[in-house]
Amino acid sequence: MGKILVERIHTSALLQELQENRQMIFLSGPRQVGKTTLAKTISSQHPGLSYYLTWDDLDQRRQILKGADSIAEQLDLSRHTQHKPILVFDELHKYKHWKTLLKGFFDRFEQQVHIIVTGSAQLNIFKKGGDSLMGRYFNYHLHPLSAGELLPGFEPEQLLQSPRVLAVDDFEQLLRYGGFPEPFLKASQRFTNRWQHLRREQLIREDIRDSARVQELGQMEVLSKILQEQTGQVTRYTTLATQIRVSVDTIRRWLDILEAFYFCFRIRPWHQNISSALRKDPKTYLWDWSIIQNPGARAENLIACHLLKACHWWTDRGFGQFDLYYLRTKDQKEVDFLVSKDQQPWFLVEVKHAASAKLNPHLGWFQQQTDAEHAFQVDFTGEAVAMDCFSYNKPVKLAASSLLGQLV
Repeated sequence: MGKILVERIHTSALLQELQENRQMIFLSGPRQVGKTTLAKTISSQHPGLSYYLTWDDLDQRRQILKGADSIAEQLDLSRHTQHKPILVFDELHKYKHWKTLLKGFFDRFEQQVHIIVTGSAQLNIFKKGGDSLMGRYFNYHLHPLSAGELLPGFEPEQLLQSPRVLAVDDFEQLLRYGGFPEPFLKASQRFTNRWQHLRREQLIREDIRDSARVQELGQMEVLSKILQEQTGQVTRYTTLATQIRVSVDTIRRWLDILEAFYFCFRIRPWHQNISSALRKDPKTYLWDWSIIQNPGARAENLIACHLLKACHWWTDRGFGQFDLYYLRTKDQKEVDFLVSKDQQPWFLVEVKHAASAKLNPHLGWFQQQTDAEHAFQVDFTGEAVAMDCFSYNKPVKLAASSLLGQLV
C-alpha cells in the first residue's frame, strides 16, 4: 500500500455531531487504535478553540482533580466566543469519580463547550454506580482499520456502501499485520512482533493491574494465551478454570476484564426459532487478529472484527440496533456468524479460507430457520470483484473482500 494517510470515517461524523447535538461524545476503543489522534484531528478541523486534558499527565491530572469550576476558569469558558471550544478528556475513566465530575461539568457548562471523552477501556463498564449520565452523551466505538475504511468513497449516511474491492496486496497486508494503524502502515514483521509484545505487556501489566485490581497477572496472561490459541472456538468456562487452576467465577470475571480492555470480545449463540440451538456458551475472538498463527482462525477472526465494527458503527450512527451472533445446534449444525437488525436476523456469514471449499449446506438450513434475508460464504483465496452482495437472497459463495467492501 505504500505510505498513506488514513482518514478515519469517524472524523466527519463526529464533527457533524458537534454541530447538531449538545451531548458529549464518548469515544472508546483499544489502546493505540487512534483515539487521541482522532480527537486532535477533530479539534484541528473545528472552527473554535480546543483544549486537551489527559489523566495520564501528572500536571493535567492535578488540574482535573481541582474540579469543574477550576477547569472552566483555567480554560476561560466565561469568555464569549463565536464558536464553542472543544474540550477533550483523555483516559478520564482512570479517575475513581470521573462520572460525577463529568456530570457536574456538563450540567454547568454545556452551553459554553463541546466535550469529547476518550478511553482505552469500555466506558460503559465504568459507568456503573454513582450519578447517571443518561441523556448526556452519545457513544462511539473506534475500531482498528478495516477493508471498508481503507477504500475511497465511504458514504457515512449510507447503511451499505456501493460495491468496492480492496486491492489484493492491501487486503493481504491487512490480514497479515492487523488493523491497528501503526503496524499496518509500517508493514514490517519485525516491528509488528515488537509492537504486539509491548501491547500485551502494557495491557495486562499496566492497564488491567492499575484499573481492575487483578493480583494474579501471570495466570491472566496464561488465559490470554489460551484465548489466542482457541480463537473462534466455543468458550467453556469450566475447562478454562481447570486449565488455569482458578474458579469458574474467576474465569468469568477475568474474561469480563479482558473484554472491557479490548483484548477480546465474545459473541453469543442465536437461538430464537431454533429449538435445538445452543443457548449459553459464547465464542471468543481477539481485537488484534494478527497475533493468531492458524491461517483459518485468523481469517475467521478478521471477519468477526469487521462484522462487529459494522454493527457498532450502524448502531452508533442511529441506523438501528445491530448485533453479532453465531449459530450452532446440539447436533453440530453450525454457521460462523449472524448479524441482526433490531433483533431480526439480517444476514449470515460462513468463513472458509480456501475458495475451493464447498458451500456449507447449513447456510441454507439456517437461513430457512431464521428467515435471514442473505447468506454468504466468504473465502480468502478466490478472485474479489466489486459486486452488490446484498442483491442475492439465496446462499452464495464470494471473496471476503467483495463483502467487506460494502461494510464499514
